[in-house]
Parts: sequence; structure tokens; C-alpha cells
Amino acid sequence: MEKIKVGVIGAGSISQEHIRSYLNNPGVELYALCDINEKTLKNAGEKYGVTRLFTDKDKMLAALPELDAVSVCTWNSAHAPCAIAALNAGCHVLCEKPMATSAAEARRMVEAAEKNNRLLMIGFVRRYGNDCAILKDFISAGYFGDLYYAKATYLRRNGNPGGWFGDKSRSAGGPLIDLGVHVIDLVRYLMGNPLPVSVYGAAFQKLGNRKNIKQGTGGYSSTEKSAHDICDVEDLATAMIRFDNGAVLSVEASFSLNIKKDEGAIQLFGSKAGAKIDPELELYTEVNGYLADVQLAYPTALDFSGLFQREIDHYISCIREGISCISPAGDGVTLMEILDAVYESAATGHEVVLRGEEKK
Repeated sequence: MEKIKVGVIGAGSISQEHIRSYLNNPGVELYALCDINEKTLKNAGEKYGVTRLFTDKDKMLAALPELDAVSVCTWNSAHAPCAIAALNAGCHVLCEKPMATSAAEARRMVEAAEKNNRLLMIGFVRRYGNDCAILKDFISAGYFGDLYYAKATYLRRNGNPGGWFGDKSRSAGGPLIDLGVHVIDLVRYLMGNPLPVSVYGAAFQKLGNRKNIKQGTGGYSSTEKSAHDICDVEDLATAMIRFDNGAVLSVEASFSLNIKKDEGAIQLFGSKAGAKIDPELELYTEVNGYLADVQLAYPTALDFSGLFQREIDHYISCIREGISCISPAGDGVTLMEILDAVYESAATGHEVVLRGEEKK
């Protein structure tokens, strides 16, 4: 079979994961790269041996009608325009998370995919983790019973990447839309993708990007970070999300927070057992009338080395074989509804009702 010709729009840091994964897939030809930054584009072209280079997505799509698929790896505000343009050009699209800057934008992306009969897949990469696969296996077997509550944290002490991440006009928000999106989606996916009913959220701008810190960068840095960066996004967001199956999720995400060290954990609470990923997976249950902590006898911590490869391989299989997509655009729309509601609740100080009797 002919190789799938793929173009990548946005040649910054996250695109490297896409590009390397495409190069490792024997069914793919990395066909073109596009970035508005000529230096970034040239460096990526030289590094990966790609000669079809464009600084304008529309010119790339017009010049290369033979393109089969595209990855959108731009900053958030460009996700919808780039994805819609590629879909209208007849390409399948894998769009990085968050899907868009709002649910309204996300719905327009879905409309373009449906109109052109093309796949629109969202980069919910945590769905492809080995830790997720193990938990799904236990959940499918009924090990946890009724999963009724979850807690998810993605907290950085000093982790504002700078560049476009702190510029709300390009990012649409701070740690909630950048980090929280990962753990909110992972919990929803593990719980069977329940629909959000109501959201209560809060967001704080107290510490900013910590420019006063003299030592230690936190290890998070945008490729375009500079001394003139804008920082008008929240540095902490928290929310309580209620779903239509009765389950509730508590989530916290920060770029800057006065804590001892960075934290990233997901906890699930069921009627028969519970679980925590931090980063190893542990299970908590009852055995023969005793409370018991269960740790599996083989590595369960997230293996980042295979994460994006599994995602890209799945994307190509969906295109080539027509298999069902694990991270479809519809789930991205629901996630954007949640994020919109958190920011709205934070701004108004009130609960936001998304569906159900109260919505009427």
C-alpha cells in the first residue's frame, strides 16, 4: 500500500514527538512542514530531511493536494483555523490538545470534519499510556465496582513555560487549559466518558511567572521564551465537576504555587476498590476482611517513551484501516465545554449548569 503523506503544521517543541513518531511508522512519509517562524521551520527541515517547507498553511495545502493527513501542533488559538483549513483541503487531522480555545470553535471543527468526511482526532495522549491501559483492564473486569469520585492534580511550583503559554490571546488560559486538560480527560476516559452536568471553578493570578526567582527555572520553557513575555493567565485553577452518571471529579492545576515539589496524581474511588497513579499505580481494596494495598509486580509508571508513538500509530491505523478512533473529536468538544465552564464559573463566582433539568 502507498504510504500516508503527512504534513505537520507547527514545528515547535511538541511537534518533535509527532515527527519522530511519524518517521518511525513504516506506513508514513513525512511529506511537508509548516511554521510561521522561518528559523524554526528551516531547522526542523534540516534536522528531519524535509524539503517541502512552508510558512503559510494555506499555501502548503494549496500546493500539496496529494497530502493525506496533517498534525496541528501550533499554539492553541491556531488549532481551529489550521484544522478547519486542512479538513476543507481533504486531509485527515490530528489536532493537539486542547482542541480549541472554546467549545464553539471545537464544534466548527467537527462540522468541517463531517462535511468533508474526514477523521478529526484529538491529541489526548494520556489515553495511550500503559498506566491507562492497565486501569482500563481492571475497570472492565469490574474490579472497582461503582467509580463515584476522582481527584486529579497537575501542580507545578515554578513551571510557567513562558512564550505563548502565558499569553492568553494565544493560549486561551494557563495551567487549566494546558495541564488540567490532560488529567480531566484521562479521568473521563477511565470512567467511560460521562457527560458533565455542572461545574464550579475558581482561578487565581497571584504569583505570575515568578520572574523574581533568582535560581531554578522549574525545567519548563517554551522554545520562544523571552524577557518580554506577557503573562496574563491564571497561575492556579481548581474545579469540581459533576457528571451525568453521578460521579464527581475534583481537579487542581498550577503553573506557580507555593508547594514543596511538583505533583501529578490521579486517584479513583470505587465501591469495591480505589487506585492512585503517582506515578506508580497502586490499588486499595479489602482482602479477606482486611484493608489491603496492592502494588503490581511489574512496572506500572507511565512510559513516556512509547506514549506518542502509540498515539501516532493509532492515528495512521484509523486512516488506513478505518478502525474506531480512541480519541475522537466529540470528546474534545465535551472537554472544551468543561474548560469553558470552569473559566466562566471562576469569573462569575457561580456554578455553571451544562445539562439536565436545572439547565432548562
